[in-house]
Amino acid sequence: MPIITQSDLATNIYAEIITEITRADNTIVDSAISAAIQEAKMYLSRYDLVQLFGTDTTAPSVPDEYLDSLVKDLACWHLLRLSNAGADYSSYRTAYQDAISALKNIQSGLTQPQGWPYIDTKGETAPQGDAIRWQSNPKRHNYY
Repeated sequence: MPIITQSDLATNIYAEIITEITRADNTIVDSAISAAIQEAKMYLSRYDLVQLFGTDTTAPSVPDEYLDSLVKDLACWHLLRLSNAGADYSSYRTAYQDAISALKNIQSGLTQPQGWPYIDTKGETAPQGDAIRWQSNPKRHNYY
């Protein structure tokens, strides 16, 4: 069960606009919601994504209205890229950019959402992936 559904988008975009954009094809809305969820997950990889977003069969165990709002803004933008159908394109673009900015702030640690669970790393010995890099300058041989 995804974090948001098509009916949840009613707070951000009217249902008749969604119907006009998608020509009553719900698979387009599901695709936009899925893309928005994946985009949000890219920025929130250090958090427990299963608890925040749930899975295809289970609901999120840590519901958060702010995260829902961010994902809705992303999903609306993904829909409006297809056609704006009488919607104010610039306001949705601004909402999308604000959502990305908020996700980047969370990712970099500038903001800390209250109650969001981190990934359990107790059993790990090394970080996964190549997110950490270090190097040094070549050794110098100076003699005086």
